[in-house]
Amino acid sequence: MNRAQRLQKLNAELARRILILDGSMGAYLQVFGLTSNDFHGTRFAEHPMSLKGDNDLLVLTRPEIIVQVHEGYLAAGADMISTNTFNATAISQAEYALEDVVYEINVEAARIARESADRFEAKDGGARAVAGAMGPTTKLLSMSPDVGNPGRRDVDFDAMAKNYEEQALGLIEGGADLLLIETITDTLNAKSALWGAWEAFDRTGIELPLWISGTITDRSGRTLSGQTVEAFYNSVRHAKPWAVGLNCALGPAEMRAFLADLSRVAECAVSAYPNAGLPNAMGGYDETAHSMEAHYSEWARAGLLNIAGGCCGTTPEHVAHMKRAVEGVTPRAFAQPEPRLRLAGLEPFNAVA
Repeated sequence: MNRAQRLQKLNAELARRILILDGSMGAYLQVFGLTSNDFHGTRFAEHPMSLKGDNDLLVLTRPEIIVQVHEGYLAAGADMISTNTFNATAISQAEYALEDVVYEINVEAARIARESADRFEAKDGGARAVAGAMGPTTKLLSMSPDVGNPGRRDVDFDAMAKNYEEQALGLIEGGADLLLIETITDTLNAKSALWGAWEAFDRTGIELPLWISGTITDRSGRTLSGQTVEAFYNSVRHAKPWAVGLNCALGPAEMRAFLADLSRVAECAVSAYPNAGLPNAMGGYDETAHSMEAHYSEWARAGLLNIAGGCCGTTPEHVAHMKRAVEGVTPRAFAQPEPRLRLAGLEPFNAVA
């Protein structure tokens, strides 16, 4: 099926059930015991710096491993898989001196994911969507990296938007069905990603649904740039997102209250893909597939969810359990707030009629 047909089917499914996103890329890659040679391959064997840990580059050096990851999640029941492009912008790849292959990484990552999804679509005719992952980059637009110089910025809005535009163009060419602007800790970064996506839509004549996922960094209930959940939503609702959600940073127990806040106000689908708990002293994650299943089941029955997935520490086993947890549960009804002016600084401002 083509992209339009797939999205039509996906939206029909979204109306009748809770959809399933995949889990962590990094956690799954750990089982392969990758070495520096896997990241360098033959193409980058003479690269002047170490590339170990640059997971996005594996779509060029070890694509068969990325295929195994995608198909592991699809086999577990995922309706949507995200591309291996979390750090595939020139800003982020500059840390490895690989800015010149960013576009290629995005095209190949989307192509690999699309081909994997196509194989599963062919088995049963069900839609399997590819979400083009657009991560937060390694820079912040709202905050200085130097506490002694609060006005300092290492990148400006226009440059970051161009980075995101390049990424979006590659993801579109490779066959992504949606653009997932994710793990947003700084809302201004998210706005630059939206601008970059819109520029890519104008250049290609292809407009994809936009999915925006913010990150609450601690129990204060705020993003790193200081916004509450409702303020964050007010800041991006003008983009008319296909879905908005929360991911990363927190485990399911800590995310629940903030997910409820978002579900109360969002006029679109709401997604949640938390970590498998907060990192423990050893840097691991303690939430098992069974323990997370209970959280997803409660969220679904409380009417908080349209899309469920997993972030850091989750695996295909977690995805299989979350699918079971939400199966047969009516999805959350979209919020229908009364029309009024809704603005945001760190807090939401909703004008009284």
